[in-house]
This record gives sequence, structure tokens and C-alpha cells, in this order.
Amino acid sequence: MTEITLYEFVKHNALLIGLAVGSGVALLWPMLSRGASGVANLSAAEAVLVLNRSKPLILDVRDATEFASGHIQGAKNIPVTELANRLKEIEKFKDKPVLVHCQRGTRANTACKILKAQQFSQLNNLQGGLTAWVEAKLPLVKS
Repeated sequence: MTEITLYEFVKHNALLIGLAVGSGVALLWPMLSRGASGVANLSAAEAVLVLNRSKPLILDVRDATEFASGHIQGAKNIPVTELANRLKEIEKFKDKPVLVHCQRGTRANTACKILKAQQFSQLNNLQGGLTAWVEAKLPLVKS
């Protein structure tokens, strides 16, 4: 019986090893799709499911002018620059679902970090922000 080296084993079974690694990544993907801060990053379609199933606080962290030009129905506007000082307004949602968004996603990430530090436990970030929402042809309201 011949002894096979690790190199030879990998060389002869590269396809199978690649499939095993790929399967492992696919199984771990839902866990990896949560941001580094532990916040779920949702597509517009996934956000609609959350909106319909759990009736979350929809937190729009854009400035008031952007908010007035169009926002998701039922959204509460607290600009990210004011969030730390206005946490009392949303304190009752610490243990409830919260969908955070801005225009493209950068300010929402900052807002999620602030909220996570204040023990908000069910944070969801609309990936791509309101831009992704509009691209998915989902409705906006104006105030």
C-alpha cells in the first residue's frame, strides 16, 4: 500500500475540497450577513417582510429636508446627528424590531452603532438605504 502525501491528496481532490468549503460558506452565510456589529443587513424585499410580520419602528436617520422629500410610510425621522440626544423618544423600542435607514447606508450604519451601544436588541439595517428601496419600486410618502 502506498503512502499518499497531503499535497497529493489535495491535488487529486481539489474539486471535492472546493465543494466542501463552498458548502460550509453557504451554510454560514446567514450568520455572516449580519454586520460586524451584529446588526442584520436587509435587502428591500427582506425589509418588506419584516415590516409586514413584526411592525417595527422605521427609523429614518436622514436630515429633515431629505425626509420631507419622500420617506417610508410610518417612518420616524431622527437625523443621525441628533440621535444620541433624542434616544428617549425611541427608548420603548429597545427590545422590539427597529428598521434603520438613510439614503445610501452610511449614516444608518453609524446610527446602528449608537443604538447597539444603548442595548437596542433587534436592529435591522436597510442595505443600500432608501436608494435601494426606490430601485425596488417600493412606495414613498411625502410630508
